[in-house]
Amino acid sequence: MSNIVRQEYNISGTQRQAQMGHGALLVWFTGLSGSGKSTLANAVEQKLHAAGVHTYTLDGDNVRHGLNKDLGFSAEDRTENIRRIAEVANLMLDAGLVVLSAFVSPYLKDRQAIKDVVGAEGFMEVFVDTPLEVCEQRDVKGLYAKARAGQIPDFTGISAPYQAPEKPDFRIDTSVTGLDESANLLTELIMTRVK
Repeated sequence: MSNIVRQEYNISGTQRQAQMGHGALLVWFTGLSGSGKSTLANAVEQKLHAAGVHTYTLDGDNVRHGLNKDLGFSAEDRTENIRRIAEVANLMLDAGLVVLSAFVSPYLKDRQAIKDVVGAEGFMEVFVDTPLEVCEQRDVKGLYAKARAGQIPDFTGISAPYQAPEKPDFRIDTSVTGLDESANLLTELIMTRVK
């Protein structure tokens, strides 16, 4: 890496945020598959968009169709998946966006690494703390049934661990709190961080 020199530009992230009219923030949704991460992120993005906040959503499945299609689900590949997303999100923060990222991201060390990349002031951890049994009942993608049948190795919550956040900025159980209420509560919290 000795031949790589970081290019400096004349427009700063602070100037981009000023032009956007709000601060930049990475809202990181973590939780089991089927917990409601993507659904909640989508609902929050709609509310932020309606309020004039410039956003972009990064979703686990969508990213694995392109940028991370070369990665599997081993512990090492999961870490690399999250590392790449953190770097992409960091570029988006520099552009002045509020980025909503919905990834299982099961390991504490990986989520800490995201925070280290973007900085604590630009990171909000959202724990979608829906019980495993509810996620399995939803099983919209049929993944839990396949994991239980041994067809999917390294499946978080079944044959691979999920390390719950110790001190998330926001915790919600989507089996207890409805989508609209959850989205309103989280949107209000995000607005306090970016306005």
